[in-house]
Formats: sequence, C-alpha cells, structure tokens
Amino acid sequence: MSRTVSVVRMQLINRQTYIWVPLLVLGGAFLLTLAIYAMLETSGVTGPKYGGGAQAPLWYFCVVGIQALTLTFPFSQAMSVTRREFYVGTLLTAAGTSAVLAVIYLVGGLIEQATGGWGMNGYFFSVPWVWEAGPAVTLLFWFTSAMLVFVSGFWAATIYKRAGSVVLTLVLVGLGALLVLWMYLVGRMDAWARVFEWFAAQGPLGLSLWGLLLGAVLAAASYLTLRRAVP
Repeated sequence: MSRTVSVVRMQLINRQTYIWVPLLVLGGAFLLTLAIYAMLETSGVTGPKYGGGAQAPLWYFCVVGIQALTLTFPFSQAMSVTRREFYVGTLLTAAGTSAVLAVIYLVGGLIEQATGGWGMNGYFFSVPWVWEAGPAVTLLFWFTSAMLVFVSGFWAATIYKRAGSVVLTLVLVGLGALLVLWMYLVGRMDAWARVFEWFAAQGPLGLSLWGLLLGAVLAAASYLTLRRAVP
C-alpha cells in the first residue's frame, strides 16, 4: 500500500497536469461564460441563461488520463514500481482530483442558486436536470463524468503503449463505425423516441451508475493491456 501511495505522490509531482491546467480551463470557461451572460443582460435578455462551458474541464480530463500513463509510466518502471501498483495509484489520483472537481461544481451550483445566477439569472454549474435529483446525486454525477473521461483517455494510452498508433487508430475508427451503425439501425427502426425516453427515464442517478459501470469496464481493459505494455 505504501508503494501505491508513492505512485499517487509521483503523479502529483506534475501538479500542472492534475491541478493547475484543469483549474485554468475551468476558470477560463467560467469567466467567459459570465462575460457572455453580462452582454446578454445588458441587451435586455432577462430569462434564465445556460451554457455548456462547464463541460470544458471534463474533456480535458481525457488528456489527463493520457498523460498519466505516457509521462509517468516509463519513470515508474525505472523505479521498480509494479504495473499493478502504478495502475491502482494512478486511479486513486484520478479519483481524488475528480472528487475535488465534483465538489467545486457542487459548491458553485449552490452559490448560483443562492445568488440568482450571479445576479444575472445565468447558470454555469447548476444544470437544472442534474440538480433536480439533489446535491448528493449531483456530486456523484460530476465525479462519474470526470472519472469516465479520465479512464477513457487512460485506456487509449494503454493501447498506444502496447500496440502503437496504428492499432489505436484502428480501434478508435472501429468504435466510431459501430456508433454510426447503431445510429443507422436506430433510425431505420424509427426508435429515436424510445432512445430519448430511456435516457430521460434513467435520470442523473441512473446515468451516473451506468457511467460507473462503463468506467469499470474500461479500467479493467486498461489493466489487462497495461500488463503487457512497453514502458
């Protein structure tokens, strides 16, 4: 366990990847969104304002997942850290940073609700359909979102380390082709209404639990690939 904790410390040596850049992305998206809300307010738009800027740091977590392997895995192997210790320590680091991000979103949402959307009826953190399920589910939703994106990037990086860029590209193209095929079949069966109804029925809690399941599958696949990856 002590060696696993050492991996966490090793990952956090690069605070730029795990802390400062995500905070800069979040802060930049937040300030730009507030500036847009202010312009809309001065233009006479008084209704509720919502934007998608809150997604920005989540997508960056995919980059964090990639760099968590490519930047530190070779060094960890030189320090005689086992692949299992590196894997567990890296996921613990991701879980901690995802939890911090989820707390920021929760506190930001509470402030927005208390201030009437920063006095402009504009909302960045407080996504209505997520907050309808309550603060606990909101916290779980944002934590799951960050972890799922991180594990996706980490999984892609393990394939790259194990088999190279050609195989990774083929895998991603294959997944894209399956997605397009699924969309084609749904359209052919005229089932889009049922698909949207299913997502609506799941709600934030259901989608969070499905996200955790998908993240667990990707994490397991990452470990199996990492066992044979070349540093």
